Amino acid sequence: MSFHQATPRTGSLVVYKSRPARVLATADKIEIEIEGGQTKRVRPKDVLPLHPGPVTSLSNLRPSEVDPQEAWELLEGTESDLKELAELLYGEHTPGAAWGAWEWLSEGLWFEGTTAVLRPRAAEAIERDRAEREAKASAERAWAEMLERLREGRFADTDRESLQEVERLATAQGEHSRILKALGYEENPASAYRLLVAVGYWEPEHNPYPVRVGAPQEDSAVPVPSLAVAADAAPDVGRESDRLDLTYLPALAIDDEGNQDPDDAISVDGERVWVHVADVAHLVAADSELEQEARARGANLYLPERTIHMLPPAVTEQLGLGLQERSPALSFGITLDAEGAIADVLVQPSLVRVQRLSYAEADRRLEQPPLSELAAVAERYRARRLAQGATEIDLPEVSVRVQEGEVVIRPVERSGARALVTELMLMAGEAAARYCQARAIPIPYATQPAPERIEQPAGMAAMYAYRRLFKPSRSLVGEPSRHFGLGLDAYTRATSPLRRYSDLLVHQQLRAHLQGAEPLTAEQVSRRIGEAEQGAMTARRAERQSNLHWKLVHLGRNPRWSGEGVVVELQERKAVLMIPPLALETRIRAKPDMALDQRIPLALAEVDLAQGECQFRVRG
Repeated sequence: MSFHQATPRTGSLVVYKSRPARVLATADKIEIEIEGGQTKRVRPKDVLPLHPGPVTSLSNLRPSEVDPQEAWELLEGTESDLKELAELLYGEHTPGAAWGAWEWLSEGLWFEGTTAVLRPRAAEAIERDRAEREAKASAERAWAEMLERLREGRFADTDRESLQEVERLATAQGEHSRILKALGYEENPASAYRLLVAVGYWEPEHNPYPVRVGAPQEDSAVPVPSLAVAADAAPDVGRESDRLDLTYLPALAIDDEGNQDPDDAISVDGERVWVHVADVAHLVAADSELEQEARARGANLYLPERTIHMLPPAVTEQLGLGLQERSPALSFGITLDAEGAIADVLVQPSLVRVQRLSYAEADRRLEQPPLSELAAVAERYRARRLAQGATEIDLPEVSVRVQEGEVVIRPVERSGARALVTELMLMAGEAAARYCQARAIPIPYATQPAPERIEQPAGMAAMYAYRRLFKPSRSLVGEPSRHFGLGLDAYTRATSPLRRYSDLLVHQQLRAHLQGAEPLTAEQVSRRIGEAEQGAMTARRAERQSNLHWKLVHLGRNPRWSGEGVVVELQERKAVLMIPPLALETRIRAKPDMALDQRIPLALAEVDLAQGECQFRVRG
């Protein structure tokens, strides 16, 4: 018979919390000894009797290893109890054998039931559970081995799938990571970044920000029709014979060196200035697959390491100005009055022959026609804008590029050629806005309200403070509204349809008007601009954070960096400094003798790529 007494007696073997215990005394409560010699007082219902004993020590309970197969076969089809199972397994019913039988029963693979009534499990259930347990054990071994590799600063190819959970956290696509938790890391993007770099899953200078903000990772793969096909679809302004031939005018596309998407060029014909813009709407029709893709992206994504295009590169290859011998364009012909105001605007599909120049090359030719003539017109237009309240804020700006692994940071110089191009592009934007306003063509106008106070700041600190008063510009469909910063009462962005969706939409509206078709309604334009702005904001965020990342990489590669910072703001305990060669803001402890616009000698103290931060100290 099995041992099933209501209250175990002194010296008997019981189970307490799945572990063996020896009964020392019985009363209202039972005093037991557990492994390690510790004693406890427990209720009778808290223990399960296994053997009447006597048990003199818990240290020698372990029975010899046995194979339960034979006992399982002998009991197949019957019911038994713990005593018989112990005898079948070990040939005896000692406390050790009873404990061994209990372990086989509680393990639940071969037998099931209670100490009083147990039975062998079905063979198929045993095989199923055994396979599941072996798989679980194998997974646990693999998990432990992976964690050990990661602790050692390495990973295996078999770990890649598991490390994707860490990557999701590092790119803000997830919130938790079992791996980070197991290794004792905090569960946040910076910790995930550190681990992925430490084990070599990511390169030491990996840029996580485009993925982190949700920006596109590749160029669009939407098929692009050829110009000939597009001309057949829109014969009124598609064929070369239907375009105004301006190839006799020298047209110059001036841009940064290395630019790969030239979408504007300039020329002059007597009193008329021409701003030629790539005729992107010729290939990208409203509601086409190309247009929908551009709308979702909103703008080109310019990263220091590469450019991800709003439109497939094949569009630029066919329409980029100066990339072919003759380029189709939408040309804005503009004349100014004596005060520099726009007097007349022509909008014409055209053919142009474009020469590409860098800003440096254009600066060397500023005294020569046609650039000398264009510069005079641009200066007249600029003077009018300034008279109307335009604000010019000259804060440091740099170009950050990664070229063959090298981080190249160059200041953006306010050269004559750059100023010339800026003014003529603004002029084209105003001309397009006034043309559409006069003809009630719905387009997105760019507007900006005036700040709370109006100044003409001088000095870097004053310009820094004044810029912070500015409200962001926004798009408004309907009647144009003033753009304070530009000093213009009507303005739209129309000169970069290869790079910005809003410019493309203006071109599509102009094309519909020129063809005699019905343009989109104001409601349709507003909805499309709203959709595109989400993608454009994502692109700007990715660009801003990526530029900072690569600046930090540059500093990390140059730990002995030193230079100067200009005090642009004094707070209660901190001073905000602008480092002009890097166009980088930093904060240091303020001192009583610090003054705005004071130059402070700085040295690099620390760079933390994972956090996206760096610290400087005052030299000397």
